[in-house]
Amino acid sequence: MLADSHCHLNYKGLVEDQAAILSRARDRGVTAMLNISTRESEWDAIIATAEREPDVWATVGIHPHEADAHPHVDTTKLIERASHARVVGIGESGLDYYYDHSDRERQQASFRAHIAACRETGLPLVVHTRDAEEDTAAILAEEMGKGAYPGVIHCFTASGDFADKALALGFYISISGIVTFKNAKDLQETARRLPLERLLVETDAPFLAPVPHRGKTGEPSFVADTAKFLADLRGEAVEDLTRATAENFHRLFAKTRA
Repeated sequence: MLADSHCHLNYKGLVEDQAAILSRARDRGVTAMLNISTRESEWDAIIATAEREPDVWATVGIHPHEADAHPHVDTTKLIERASHARVVGIGESGLDYYYDHSDRERQQASFRAHIAACRETGLPLVVHTRDAEEDTAAILAEEMGKGAYPGVIHCFTASGDFADKALALGFYISISGIVTFKNAKDLQETARRLPLERLLVETDAPFLAPVPHRGKTGEPSFVADTAKFLADLRGEAVEDLTRATAENFHRLFAKTRA
């Protein structure tokens, strides 16, 4: 059992050969893949892939890079599209102050709209955060005070302190192939101590291919390499880690069990 908790199967680099990409993932034991949306124009295609493939599910959401271009995507629209049987999460949404492709206040407003949709639907929030730890933690905590909602910090690269804050709010933390990189010592230290019952693994394909595939186009089959590295790092049997992270995936994205 392996679950890739975050990939982009409809992105260039994967969509052209999607059937073969999925076949390779299945051959390596991947039994669940979450196909993540980043802009409204992708939603129909991403949902269609999930309708066609029984081991693929979808999210609806607006990436922080796209917040300026999507002022019309509000909580109501997210809730409406999230009613589809194959849509199991909201996002990815959050804050990205590294690139600042969208106005920060607009990013924050979009982020809060996504959280409200999660609170209303009960679906988990998929959080993107980069160079925005303080504001991300503050918004997550403030919004949690308005009513609980589940979620995951995807492609975790933040500080150990931020990990502790996310865990205290009940969030899961998803580790990508970045953990296999030689210069990721701080991330490795955090990943080593994360509680197994809150841990997910992902590829963020077609990005961030792990060692030994670094430099190649990422694909969901590579989640097996990240899981093996992570199990070795933590001193756990790879079978135990893969089983636990797959169970965690289906616990968090509970709609996948339907």
